[in-house]
Amino acid sequence: MSYAPDGRLLSPGEVYEAAPAPVKDEAWQEDLNVTLICPDCRENPPVLIEEFSAGDTICGSCGRVLADRIIDTRSEWRTFSNDDQPKDASRVGDAANPFLNGSQLQTEIAFGDGGMRARDLSRAHNKSNHDKANKALQAAYNQITALTDSHNISRPIADTAKQFFKSTDDAKLFKGKSQDAIIAGCIFIACREHKQSRSFLEVYKMTNVSKKEVGRTYKLLEAFLRKTQKGAGDSIEAGNQKSSTASTSAASLMPRACAKLGLGTQVQLIAEDCADRVDKHGVAAGRSPLSITGAVLYLVSHLMGCPKSAKEIGLAVQVSDGTIRTAYKLMVAEQDKIISDECIAKGGDRSRLPAA
Repeated sequence: MSYAPDGRLLSPGEVYEAAPAPVKDEAWQEDLNVTLICPDCRENPPVLIEEFSAGDTICGSCGRVLADRIIDTRSEWRTFSNDDQPKDASRVGDAANPFLNGSQLQTEIAFGDGGMRARDLSRAHNKSNHDKANKALQAAYNQITALTDSHNISRPIADTAKQFFKSTDDAKLFKGKSQDAIIAGCIFIACREHKQSRSFLEVYKMTNVSKKEVGRTYKLLEAFLRKTQKGAGDSIEAGNQKSSTASTSAASLMPRACAKLGLGTQVQLIAEDCADRVDKHGVAAGRSPLSITGAVLYLVSHLMGCPKSAKEIGLAVQVSDGTIRTAYKLMVAEQDKIISDECIAKGGDRSRLPAA
């Protein structure tokens, strides 16, 4: 007796035959091995030209039409502001500015060199434009850009300051407050966010807003941003990096001060290390970061054999030479805590230090 795979008993002489597998319809796909060539020229590879204006594919050698009614797969509209770009350049305008409100689809008329008529038309258009909010924002952004560019502040910091300004404008946080003070506070906190701190005195000289007003604006802005980010379940972000708005340290002011004084990278690194040690041991507790920066530079420059006078350093860090000497006295008394063995190994000599 024999059985079929399904367990059925086969009769004598019966041979089991499996049922044919069902035929599945295969999805159509293009045969990439087929090449379209001109039947007259028979060139391989063929020279084919697609004329989208006529919808034809023609042979570039003899001109025979090989296909018609082809579909134009290129973009359907374009702007003329990028004619110097390669073929089929971007056919849409710039992306929407995230710092402005609305869809930003309105028309702007610029007079340029168009003469009196163009200027009058531009003025009439601006008077009829009722988008006052975006005008005020754009004016503030232009001021932020001008201030940051004139003081060698990077573009990411400027964009962060613009973002902070828009957040405060949307929340009406500083309603009735001077716009210059708001901009100064936004730039100050944006510099701290990107770890390129500026002192209140530097921001004051940059924006002509008093140090006290900058400090008030900064405190309100920082509290608002922390509250906003806490509600979103995150910390304050600058770009793609998370950072904290810690107070300005003397070490963070060293790179620019050393650049102004023409001191090398090695001196800068040693000065940053000494400034960190000063803060760690509380040698100059109660002194401002600028005073500590000036005193540390005075100490390190003499220690490493490239001395700078207190007056030169004072001009670089914007403090008086008397303030630098007073803080220097405190550091010389605790020099064992400030000057590490590594500094001596790199060429430092304590005997070069001037008397306090």
